[in-house]
Amino acid sequence: MSALLGATVSSSTPLSGGDLSEVRALDMADGRRLVAKRGGPLIAEAEMLKEIAATGCPAPEVVHVDEDVLVMTRLAERRPGTEQGHAQAGAAVARMHAATAKGYGWPRDHSFGEVVAPAGTTADWPIFWAERRLLAWPDRLPSEVAQRVEALASKLPDALPHAPPPSLLHGDLWTGNVLFDGDFSGLIDPACYHGHAEVDLAMLTVFGAPPTSFWEAYGPLDAGWEERRPIYQLWPALVHLRLFGMGYRSMVDGLLDATGV
Repeated sequence: MSALLGATVSSSTPLSGGDLSEVRALDMADGRRLVAKRGGPLIAEAEMLKEIAATGCPAPEVVHVDEDVLVMTRLAERRPGTEQGHAQAGAAVARMHAATAKGYGWPRDHSFGEVVAPAGTTADWPIFWAERRLLAWPDRLPSEVAQRVEALASKLPDALPHAPPPSLLHGDLWTGNVLFDGDFSGLIDPACYHGHAEVDLAMLTVFGAPPTSFWEAYGPLDAGWEERRPIYQLWPALVHLRLFGMGYRSMVDGLLDATGV
């Protein structure tokens, strides 16, 4: 690693949160504070970090990437974030979402461990959410869950907007991927694609929720957001069910109940 980065690694410390990857904090002899990550689609992640940063939303700078390791700058982290920090985060996420594309999706599939998030762009948002997300792998779900998810998918044309702006999404925007050093530091661990901005906001409320200052800085949400939120939260719940087992079954069932299927 020292030869790769052009300086001696003074210390290497494991970081928490690496359920699907090995992540280590590197302190370099030349003063740089870096993060090295092994495991997962590293080259794709590096491209996503650059896409996010290009919108003006802070993200780690890529120092080196190949198929074996991704090295990036280490964002300062000290929780909890201040009210000002959460307002900065809300404004930054809004800037990211303001970057749009011509369709919904991404040039290539992404994966969370063995769980694939299919790509391939479409022009109709309910079709994307049904085919590329909720129905991505019905054969890998418990049969009762699969039946309810299929019933929900059939209702999406009436439940979701057909042509919301195809915003650049972080794609895995839970609270642990939003870093603060008092003020907002930036976003990490992206799983980007283009889609309805509410997807990120729904994910941000799965395991907690940001304070009012975030929402005020982000800006007003469209009518019907609360009704759409469980539809969007269902995708990360299904991913967790696949990755971590039946402990997430009650979350999945509760979200399906909330959608009315």
